[in-house]
Amino acid sequence: MSKTIAGFSKFSKEQKIEWIANEYFSAPEEAISLLKNYWNTNTSLQKLHDEFIENTITNFYLPLGIAPNFVINGREYTIPMAVEESSVVAAAAKAAKFWAKRGGFKATVINTEKIGQVHFIFNGDFGKLSSFFNKIKALFFEGTQDLTKNMQARGGGILDIELRDKTADLANYYQLHATFETKDSMGANFINSCLERFSKILKEATLNEDSFTEDEKHIEVIMSILSNYVPGCIVRAEVSCPVEELHEDASVSAAAFADKFLTAVKIAEIEPFRAVTHNKGIMNGIDAVVVATGNDFRAVEAGVHAYASKSGQYSSLSHAKVENGIFTFWMEIPLALGTVGGLTTLHPLVKFCLEMLGKPSAPELMQIVAVAGLAQNFAALRSLTTTGIQQGHMKMHLMNILNQLGANDPEKKQAIKHFEKNTVSHSAVADYITDLRKNDPSKIEEDFLQ
Repeated sequence: MSKTIAGFSKFSKEQKIEWIANEYFSAPEEAISLLKNYWNTNTSLQKLHDEFIENTITNFYLPLGIAPNFVINGREYTIPMAVEESSVVAAAAKAAKFWAKRGGFKATVINTEKIGQVHFIFNGDFGKLSSFFNKIKALFFEGTQDLTKNMQARGGGILDIELRDKTADLANYYQLHATFETKDSMGANFINSCLERFSKILKEATLNEDSFTEDEKHIEVIMSILSNYVPGCIVRAEVSCPVEELHEDASVSAAAFADKFLTAVKIAEIEPFRAVTHNKGIMNGIDAVVVATGNDFRAVEAGVHAYASKSGQYSSLSHAKVENGIFTFWMEIPLALGTVGGLTTLHPLVKFCLEMLGKPSAPELMQIVAVAGLAQNFAALRSLTTTGIQQGHMKMHLMNILNQLGANDPEKKQAIKHFEKNTVSHSAVADYITDLRKNDPSKIEEDFLQ
């Protein structure tokens, strides 16, 4: 039986929920109850969340954690992280504490340029098109004054517009390639509005160009849209210290650790299969802060991974070296972020997170986010090259396994104690809980306390 439905968007929230529950669930009332359990009891706050997107039925929560002890350019930060994966926050906090004793992180914004493009088809001579573009280029700036006035007052606006010939890749394909400065705004809506105006100006000017044939006058604009690849919006984050101060594990010498760490980074630089997982670890830290501060993690992910492929092969975003006895670990990544507009002014927890960070500007937030990614990467590589990634990760994952098994509080306490000295795996935890339950459940807590 078809579940296609007309006019769903016009249903009330309750009607949407009832339809879904009745169509897809064997116990509709249980499904409805589950959804309503996640509604905010503050009705005005719930209404705000409902209006963020379309067809909302409930809220889908992510835990919001904090990683303290970050020192960035001499300033102390406690960084908010919205993420569901075990060990991410703990790893970031551990790396932050490690480097706080060694001078902290240094971060520098190299550039903040954003990009947008008008993609169009022109059936004619490129020489004529180029001359025409140079003649009307000023119109693009003049014709968007109403859109750019406020941004210009803040020191931003349209930086430049180029005509690019892409016919070697696709017949008759050209671009208007524009660069923008959007200050503390991520700028997506601003850029897209400017680009659509460019498109209109281009088409109107073409129709009135006497040097064009009738065929050339009918430019076909395919689309006008910003790019989430921002290789001109770059931030660098780094840490450094003498090699002898590098490691705290007495079982491994600092020099041996540094050598193994550098080799691990080199492997990620040359081996794409490793690089993808290596960079995913970086994004564990970056995405968590991007989400917590109301920015678009999907745009950031797309841009960062494109940047990781800029050489023609996907490679590590981070790099390491030892020179004159000094260990240095760094990365440069593209980050288009905003601290005004969008959810940054709407979502109460986003505002909370930004205030906790000291109400940073967009360039300052770029530095904080990049540092979180580098810290995460350092923590992961330190675990991988010493104890192995699973030891720490599975310890953090233990509570998730216990919850999956329906463990009660006394069982959790005993399991945590037991697995302080034993390897954590799903099967090991399940076997342990099964053995506990063979005893009298009423004695579990009593036995633990003795």
